[in-house]
Amino acid sequence: MSAPGVITIRDVSKKYVVKDESLQVLQGIGLTIQPGEFVSVVGTSGCGKSTLLRLVIGLDGDYEGEILVGGKRVEGTSLDRGIVFQEHRLFPWLTIEENVALGLENSRWTEAERRKTVEEHLDLVGLSGFKRAYPHQLSGGMAQRAAIARGLVNRPGILLLDEPFGALDALTRAKLQQELQRIWQKEGITMVLVTHDVEEAVFLGDRVVVLEPRPGRIKRVIPVNVPHPRSRTDQELKDLTDEVRGHLLAS
Repeated sequence: MSAPGVITIRDVSKKYVVKDESLQVLQGIGLTIQPGEFVSVVGTSGCGKSTLLRLVIGLDGDYEGEILVGGKRVEGTSLDRGIVFQEHRLFPWLTIEENVALGLENSRWTEAERRKTVEEHLDLVGLSGFKRAYPHQLSGGMAQRAAIARGLVNRPGILLLDEPFGALDALTRAKLQQELQRIWQKEGITMVLVTHDVEEAVFLGDRVVVLEPRPGRIKRVIPVNVPHPRSRTDQELKDLTDEVRGHLLAS
């Protein structure tokens, strides 16, 4: 596994131009994320949380301020920063095994090393028995497991998750949240989750970053000092969920 570096976000602001008008999406974002930490980012729709993730992954370099990983400015995408989107984005003409292997397309590993790590990550997400299946043969939750395996297969130091369970039913979402908690503990990498689900943010995060409505600014950073693995019935988690929800409703 790559050694993850500290993510440093310094005074980041972002604008879009829409019909010749400037639209401020993010303003003055400052945040430091430590290696191995799980940070959840929540906010109302349109507050810029997904935009922030795009900047960290390196998909957009047009912004003010600085984003550093391990002390180096983010310049484009990197194998050390994986991402999982809300839609699984699997190629329908490839098997699950082949889809996961796409995460190794630019790696320097040998064919034998690639096969071995694909097997390991299919096993990690519980899909070893479905490696020759096609995406249409899987449920939505299983397809998202495959997407997570693809995001992890090249052993990045950082995994960014953009509302990865938002399109799933409540029961499947809860099961995959538990799976993600287990995978994070096992892999020990840095995870940054963007979500509109307050309970999910608190259940998974070491800290919850609450963004204000547009332009997105950090309203509060709330630590979640509850040991892992966690139980949804934990009263402290319920109290923290109420606290985060209260900040959002007051925005």
